[in-house]
Amino acid sequence: MLLDTASMYFRAFYGVPDSFKAPDGTPVNAVRGLLDFISRLVTDYRPTHLACCWDNDWRPQWRVDLIPSYKAHRVEYVVTDGPDVEEVPDALEIQVPVIRDVLAAFGIAVVGADGYEADDVIGTLSKDAGMPVDVVTGDRDLFQLVDDDHEVRILYIARGVGRHERVTNSVVQEKYGIDGRQYADFAALRGDASDGLPGVNGIGEKTAATLLQRFGDLPGLRAAAADPDSNIAPSPRRKIIDAGDYPEVAAHVTRVARDIDLGKPELLLPLSPVDPEALVALSEKWNLESPIARLVESLTNLR
Repeated sequence: MLLDTASMYFRAFYGVPDSFKAPDGTPVNAVRGLLDFISRLVTDYRPTHLACCWDNDWRPQWRVDLIPSYKAHRVEYVVTDGPDVEEVPDALEIQVPVIRDVLAAFGIAVVGADGYEADDVIGTLSKDAGMPVDVVTGDRDLFQLVDDDHEVRILYIARGVGRHERVTNSVVQEKYGIDGRQYADFAALRGDASDGLPGVNGIGEKTAATLLQRFGDLPGLRAAAADPDSNIAPSPRRKIIDAGDYPEVAAHVTRVARDIDLGKPELLLPLSPVDPEALVALSEKWNLESPIARLVESLTNLR
C-alpha cells in the first residue's frame, strides 16, 4: 500500500474539525485524521508493506523548466536555493512535523526523493513491486499507474477515505474511454487547471479521448496530424499542429517518474510500534491518545 501522504493529510485537515487541539492549543486535526485514515485502510486491506510517500519537492524545477505555469498558482513565495514554498494554511503546516514524528515512532516508512514529488516515488515503488499494489490518492494523475496485469490499482479518495473508489483499468476506460497507460497523454491534451497545465487549445476531454482511441499515444497523434494522407479530421489536425511541441512536453510533466534511485527502503509494515516510549510521549503532548490507540490496534490485528 502506497500512500500519497500530502493528499491524505490535506483531506484530513479540511475534513476533521479544527476543534481537535493539543493541550497547548496547537491544532492536530490533520494528524488525527491521517492516523485514522491509515487505521481504516490497514484494517480493510491488511497490507504487508506500506509506505507514506512524500513530496520532497512538490514543484520540481525540471517540471517547471518544461512548463513554467506548472503549479504556479500554488506558490506562496519563490526560494532561490531550494524548492518554492507551497501555499499551505499555517494551521496545517505546523502539523506536518508532528505527522513525521508519529510515523517514525510507529516505524511506518516515509519515502521521498529530492527533486521529485510523491507521485514519482509512488510510480517507482509500484513498478515491478513483486506483489499487488494499492495506491491511495485523491489525485487523478496517478490513474496512469493502473495496471491490471501487475495488480496495481488506485484507491481513489476524492470523496473521502470512507467512500473511496477502487480504480482498475476497466474503471478508467468507463470514465474516460482510454486505458490507464494513456492517462498522462490524455491529461496533457485536455489540460489540468489544478496543476496549471493549459492543454491544447480547443481540445477537451471527449476529443482528447477520441484521438487517443484512434491514434494510441501522442507521438502517433502528432504523426497523423503531420501526415496529409492520414484520416484525422481538419479541426483537430490544425489544433495539434498549432500546439507545436507542447503536447509531448506537457506529457513529460504529467507522466510520473518510474526509475528514481530510492535505495532499498524497508517497507514492511510493523505489527507494533518500534518506539513505544516516544509514541506515548507524542500521544500525551499532542492529545493523540485515541487515534494512536486505534492504529496500534489495527496493526496488532494483522498478526
